[in-house]
Amino acid sequence: MGIFGRISDIFKANVNDALDKMEDPEKMIKQMVIEMQEAIAKATSGLATAMAQEKKLERDYKQYQQSAESWEQKAMQALNSGNEDLARKALAKKAEADSQANQYKQMYEAASQTTSKLKTQVDQLKQKLNEARMKESTLIARSQAAKAQKQIAKQVGNLDTGNSFAKFDKWEQKILKNEAEAQAFTELASDSSTELNDEFKALEQNSSVDDDLARLRAKLNQGQ
Repeated sequence: MGIFGRISDIFKANVNDALDKMEDPEKMIKQMVIEMQEAIAKATSGLATAMAQEKKLERDYKQYQQSAESWEQKAMQALNSGNEDLARKALAKKAEADSQANQYKQMYEAASQTTSKLKTQVDQLKQKLNEARMKESTLIARSQAAKAQKQIAKQVGNLDTGNSFAKFDKWEQKILKNEAEAQAFTELASDSSTELNDEFKALEQNSSVDDDLARLRAKLNQGQ
């Protein structure tokens, strides 16, 4: 598994761990962005090293290729001079240079492919980081809203509404009872006063009748 495969696994593990724990999503999101930045910095450094190695292999390959061409020219020069033994020695050097050139060509081509893949993966990681940065503020805002909603729901849930309303009804009934008793006492007091007044009125009427009766008796006595 390459470095980018390991980085991808780290990202996935961090995401899963954050979702599982959910201790503080805001801090986890910020921490993940920081870790992504650090991972991309390391990956970019690794890419730079790979590119430098690719360039070195390319230079070595071209040097051996040029060396092979040079020994071939020397072999031709030796043949033209009639020195076949020297030409053979030059061709032997050319064969060694060709062998080295072929080996370095294969390493250079492999390094080139690796570098190309690394560049693509780094670009993808940078794109993911940009997406994460854009989503970071939105996710944090959503997290804060969720916290507020959860707190409100928790507070509402802690209220014993059934018991509270039962007590409320109880006190309401008690107040209604007190009001009814007060009204009854008021009516009784009013009735008592009325009866008393009626007795006094009757007494006054009786007194008036007695006075009239005495007056009539006096008239009768005067007539006799």
